[in-house]
Amino acid sequence: MSGEGTNVPELSVVADYGDLCGESPLWDAKHSRLHWTDCVGLKFYCCDWPARTHRVVKEGLEICGCALNQAGGFVITNTSGIWLWDGEGSPRLVAAQADGSKLQMNDCVADPQGRLLAGSVFYNPSDKYPLGKLICVDTDGTARIIDEGFHLSNGLGFSPDCRTLYFTDSVARTIFAYDYDVAAGVGRNRRVFKKVAATSGIPDGLTVDAEGFVWSAEWYGSCVVRYDPDGKIERRIDTPAKQTSSLAFGGPELTDMFITSAGKSDPMPEMPPGYDPDSGYFGGKLFHINLGIQGKPEFVCNIRTKS
Repeated sequence: MSGEGTNVPELSVVADYGDLCGESPLWDAKHSRLHWTDCVGLKFYCCDWPARTHRVVKEGLEICGCALNQAGGFVITNTSGIWLWDGEGSPRLVAAQADGSKLQMNDCVADPQGRLLAGSVFYNPSDKYPLGKLICVDTDGTARIIDEGFHLSNGLGFSPDCRTLYFTDSVARTIFAYDYDVAAGVGRNRRVFKKVAATSGIPDGLTVDAEGFVWSAEWYGSCVVRYDPDGKIERRIDTPAKQTSSLAFGGPELTDMFITSAGKSDPMPEMPPGYDPDSGYFGGKLFHINLGIQGKPEFVCNIRTKS
């Protein structure tokens, strides 16, 4: 760990499946389980936390982001759209486009009213590409555009009072903040919450703790960073993984932090100076640490389709 504090607990390894791109850790409080995905290796996992056991739930299904759904199962996002999935069989398509824009999706989060928010991604460092959009899926399955103009949409989260939505653009090295209208499912007044320095990793997955501090995993940065509500770094937790990808709170008191990582090196022009994409430990493990800082429960979707 870098920054304030002494006697900091060490990271431990929960699971090592050699994930090519471990992502989207999601705590299921009802069943005391953690789910996460390897969106490149096409595997989806479940960890029974009290028993400290874990398993592969599904292979061959691309899951870039996921949220629990009230009717059971999950709402998942991938490069083909947004889907309902019972956790076992084949997913059912909710939406593949919004206002004519292809839903080639990455990370996602449920909002307080059971909607899903997610960002689309078309980033291609070797060619021109359309900019991504911030999408809202209403509970009836209708997808609409909230905002646009993003290079690599990534982690999302809400402040404890739900008045602020945080949304990451990794390539822009920026975590944005919006005034969020819970009743309408609309974000307004986009502003820069944090512009991450070019000498650091790039911001990836995101969560918000019970005190309203924002946690961001730094891809290429071997760390997760905690920002205060004004965007100032409060602490940095170092990890062994050069491609630290996302994080989530869980456990009985929501003080257990789970951190995903990615074992397949993915060099991009946004790498910080001196970063070596050819050697070292990139990742692939699911890590755990308990700092005594409490997270907050994630919201649950309530999305239904007409079919």
